[in-house]
Amino acid sequence: QSQAPEGEIEGGMTEAARPAEVTIVAPVFNERDNLKPLVDELLAVLRPSLVPCEIVLVNDGSQDGSAETIDALATEHPEVRGVHFQANCGQTAAFDAGFKTARGAVVVTIDADLQNDPRDIPALLRALEGHDAAVGFRAERRDGTVRRFSSKIANAVRNRLSGDDIIDTGCSLKAFRAEALREIKLWNGMHRFLPTLIRLEGRSVVQVPVNHRPRLMGTSKYGVWN
Repeated sequence: QSQAPEGEIEGGMTEAARPAEVTIVAPVFNERDNLKPLVDELLAVLRPSLVPCEIVLVNDGSQDGSAETIDALATEHPEVRGVHFQANCGQTAAFDAGFKTARGAVVVTIDADLQNDPRDIPALLRALEGHDAAVGFRAERRDGTVRRFSSKIANAVRNRLSGDDIIDTGCSLKAFRAEALREIKLWNGMHRFLPTLIRLEGRSVVQVPVNHRPRLMGTSKYGVWN
């Protein structure tokens, strides 16, 4: 099962629990330079909505100073909380830890590399009305040929195996009702099957086109072999 080993999670929350209606969960692995811009963009979208929110940054054993940057952002912004793995456990484990610590009735997942656009979050939240999950699909990919090709193969294989029709399983920008996530048990790699797993529980999933941006800082963690 996709969890950090016992004793490996260090929480960054020291204040009294703050109420939240929406929790943003972003796994972080060596994304130091992208974290402040990510938080700034998220807060620019979320604060004007006046919806109580929190941003949970899950540090997946980063070695580039991401941990210190997360703690600094949590000190600067009351909406931000850090969860730290002592070792790299993988993206599914990071999402799982974020889901478990989330206080919001709605959980939004997003990548930390700035390729997902936080300005799409309101559209996902509107689409979530009447559904249990609203999952983004990248209408126009801003990746190189290798990543687009490997993603196309991965989408086809996953849908063939699951019998589902999810357009873009690799797009992390998704919104879920927290109660739906609580029914799901995750194993390594299963975060990409979340919409299908939710449908298997008899729940409703809607797909929404979202923006996609080129990576400007840091290094991609994905390729043909993974």
